[in-house]
This record gives sequence, C-alpha cells and structure tokens, in this order.
Amino acid sequence: MQIPLQVSLHGIASSDALQNVIREKAQKLERFSPHIVSCRVVLSLDARHKRQGKEFTARIDVKVPGGEIAVTHVHDEDPQIALRDAFSAASRQLEDYARVQRGDVKAHAPEHAGRVARIDLAQGFGFIVTPDGRELYFSRENVVHPPFEHLAEGTDVHFIEEPGAEGMQAKRVSARH
Repeated sequence: MQIPLQVSLHGIASSDALQNVIREKAQKLERFSPHIVSCRVVLSLDARHKRQGKEFTARIDVKVPGGEIAVTHVHDEDPQIALRDAFSAASRQLEDYARVQRGDVKAHAPEHAGRVARIDLAQGFGFIVTPDGRELYFSRENVVHPPFEHLAEGTDVHFIEEPGAEGMQAKRVSARH
C-alpha cells in the first residue's frame, strides 16, 4: 500500500486478521483514486445497554488533494459488516471525486436571483437588477419560462451569469414562483 494508513480500535481487541482486512480494503481504495494522501480507519464498539446488544461504528477518513472524504457506518453485532459498508461508501465517494477531478462531471453555474428592471418587448431584450444593484442584459433567446412576452418590469427572476460580448449577461432567465 502506497498511502499512509492509520488504524484505531476502540473497545475491540486487535488481531492480525482484523488488521489485514482493514489493510486490504484500504488498498482497494487506490483503484478509485490514485491520489489518496492518507487514510484513517477507526473501528469502535459503542457502549449501549446490555439488553440492546453490541453496536460497531466504522469511520473512514480519506484525504485527497483539495478535499477529504469522511464516512461513518454503524452496524449491530458485526464489525466486519460495518467495515464493509463504510469502505463501500468511501469507494463510491472516491469514484465521484475522481470523476469531478477528471472533468467528467459538469459543474453547474450558480443560480442568482434578481428583478426585471427594464424590458423592451418590441426589440426583444431587457435588463435585470441584482440585489447588489448591478444590471445585467438579457435577450429573448435567454428566457426559459415564461415566454419573453409575459415578462414585465418588477418580475422576480432566477438566472445564471455568463460573460457576453459586452460584459456579464443573464442567461437561462426564469420567473420565480
């Protein structure tokens, strides 16, 4: 294993078999992301009333460049299942992280709120004023819902900002309900 692994057991006796299972599962995480900086696994036996049985908690913290993935899973009676389920969840999160890092997942532009300040229905454009007082141009083609002709001054809208030929513009304009 290339990544530093730290294992902590609380209320559970350490055994070579348990340590090996944790080490093997941690090594498999490298298949999902080769850029793992460190991995910390904590397996604990939580104190509960003796009539309720045992409860095992597996926590996995994986550090990757630019972030951290943390997973906690609890299972009654079986520490192996708690570990299996926690490592499965960590694997899924690492896959998602790797997709974002590769650019496979498109990041959505943040949506903003504003109000139609001026509109010229005949020429097919208008301006939205933002809460901070900026005005952004939008055209008929940038209106999603309702149709452009149904917008009026004072209509509350959602939109995204994108650079245009003459500065930032409002795109995907929709009236707020």
